[in-house]
Amino acid sequence: MTMANAITRHIPNAITCCNLLSGCMAVMAAQGGNVRTAFFWIIGGAAFDFCDGLSARLLHAYSPIGKELDSLADLVTFGVAPALLCMGMLRQFSWPCAFFPYLALILVAFAALRLAKFNLDERQTTSFLGLAVPANALFWCGTVLWMQDIHEPAFIGWILLVAIFAFAILMVSELPMFSLKFRNLGWKDNSVRFIFLAGAIVLILLFGMKGAAPTIVWYIVLSVIVRKK
Repeated sequence: MTMANAITRHIPNAITCCNLLSGCMAVMAAQGGNVRTAFFWIIGGAAFDFCDGLSARLLHAYSPIGKELDSLADLVTFGVAPALLCMGMLRQFSWPCAFFPYLALILVAFAALRLAKFNLDERQTTSFLGLAVPANALFWCGTVLWMQDIHEPAFIGWILLVAIFAFAILMVSELPMFSLKFRNLGWKDNSVRFIFLAGAIVLILLFGMKGAAPTIVWYIVLSVIVRKK
């Protein structure tokens, strides 16, 4: 193997490590209560997560270690970091037990289950079964931004706690969800993707970074509609 080939083979893994480092920065920001900074690093991690797969396809540099490394990086960036943000969000509310905010960490466990399932499930090559962990992370980042200045009424905290369990189950569910991978730019093959992107652009323009939460809700609703059709 030439030096050039050896370097090329490790490019996707290097990009994946950038995803992991972004996740570590997001975790530290979340622990410090810096929501927007954590969101920035999670978005950065998502960009690296997209680029590592793209580079692996373009360079034909697939490897078993790359697949496992990708899952480990995703668990930190899209599992641990958003869960810590959710835990901080729940601490804004009064609870009958101080343990309740820590229930947000269930998102980490289910993100790990989701990633392990995805690695073994050969049905998810062109679409998804269950909510992908980056989508889950983006939803909670947007939600935490919405909730930054809301401390009462107390029942909102309970709604958020129920939503955390609902999204945890959604990650490991069998609900078919479309992928954003374009094989061509034709309307016939990508109509649902174009419709989703159009709605996402509108929501982001209207709400800025907070628009991440309704965008993921829009994605879930559209996936359900497509499934029924």
